[in-house]
Amino acid sequence: MIDLRSDTVTKPTESMRLAAYQAEVGDDVYREDPTVNQLEETAAEMLGKEAALFVTSGTQGNQIAALTHCRPGDEAILEANAHIFLYEAASFSALAGVQSRPIIGDRGAMKPSEVEAAIRVEDIHFPRTSLICIENTHNKAGGAVLPLENMEAIYHVAEKYQIPVHLDGARLFNASVASGVSVKEYAAFTDTVQFCLSKGLGAPVGSIIAGSKSFIEQARKWRKRLGGGLRQSGIIAAPGLVGLRENVERLADDHANAKKLADGFANINGLIVEGEVETNIILVNLKNTELSVEAFLEKLQIQGIVAGAYGSNTIRFVTNYGVTKDDVETVLKKVQMIVR
Repeated sequence: MIDLRSDTVTKPTESMRLAAYQAEVGDDVYREDPTVNQLEETAAEMLGKEAALFVTSGTQGNQIAALTHCRPGDEAILEANAHIFLYEAASFSALAGVQSRPIIGDRGAMKPSEVEAAIRVEDIHFPRTSLICIENTHNKAGGAVLPLENMEAIYHVAEKYQIPVHLDGARLFNASVASGVSVKEYAAFTDTVQFCLSKGLGAPVGSIIAGSKSFIEQARKWRKRLGGGLRQSGIIAAPGLVGLRENVERLADDHANAKKLADGFANINGLIVEGEVETNIILVNLKNTELSVEAFLEKLQIQGIVAGAYGSNTIRFVTNYGVTKDDVETVLKKVQMIVR
C-alpha cells in the first residue's frame, strides 16, 4: 500500500528503533531522564530559545501554549484556516477558555495591518487579545511556506502591543529545507514555538515546545495538569533525537517527490493542482472530472493507494520518507487510469 494520507503515517526507522531500545532513561517528571533532557536541550539550541519541553503531540503543545500565555476569557488571533482553529477539536476554547479571532490570509499568511486592526482596545465589552498564532508551513494552504518577512512584520506588531506570538511549526523543518531559512531564523520572530517530531522527521510520537525559561517552567506544570507528565519517556524521546540528527535534510526528497506528483497531476486531463507546491503537500481538485471525492478515493484504494479527503472536491496527498520515486510513478499511472 502506498500511503499518502499524511506524513504522520511514517514508521520509525531501524536507527530509531535501536535508539529507543538503547535509550538511557529515568523519571522525566523528576527531570531525571537524560535522553529527554538531551532532546529538549538540542531542540532549544536549534531554535535559539532558552528552553524546550517534550510533549506528547502538536495539539498538546499548542494547547499548553494557550494555557500558559492566556487566561480564560482572552482572545487569540490566528489565520482562518489555521490547524489550531480547524483541526484541534476547539481545544483553545474547551480547555483554555480562549476565544479565537480568525483572519483570512493569503496562502496562510495574515496581513500585518489586519492583525493590528484585530487587536482589541481596552473596553469592558471586549476580550483581551493575549496571543497571536501563526502556522508555518501552513497545512490547509497546501504546505505553503510563510515568508520570513511576513513573520517579522507580525512579530513587530505584536511587540508594539506587548502580545506574545506563538508559532505552530508542526512542519517547521519542511519550511526551513524548502526556503533555506534556518529554523532559528524563523523562531527569532516568535515568543514560543511548537514543532512535531512525528511528521516528516519520522519519529513515532511527540512534539517540542520552546520559549523562555520562565515560559517552559509554567508550561511544564500545564503539561502535568493535562496528563502529559511521563515517566521513563526517553524510550520515545530517543527516536526524536534521531529524527533531528538524520531526517532533516532528507525532507528535500519528500519535496521533490511532491513536486513530481504535482507536475504529473497537472498533466492529467480534469485534475487541477491547487496552488504552488512548495513542500510535501499536494491538493488536487476533482471538480472537472466526473468523480466525487469518495468515488476517487475508493478507486484509488483498490489500486493500492490511499490519500485523504480535503473538502468537497479536493484530495490531499502528502509525501513522506515511506514514499519512493517509483511509488510516485506508480501513483501517476494509477490516477491517470482512474480519471480516464
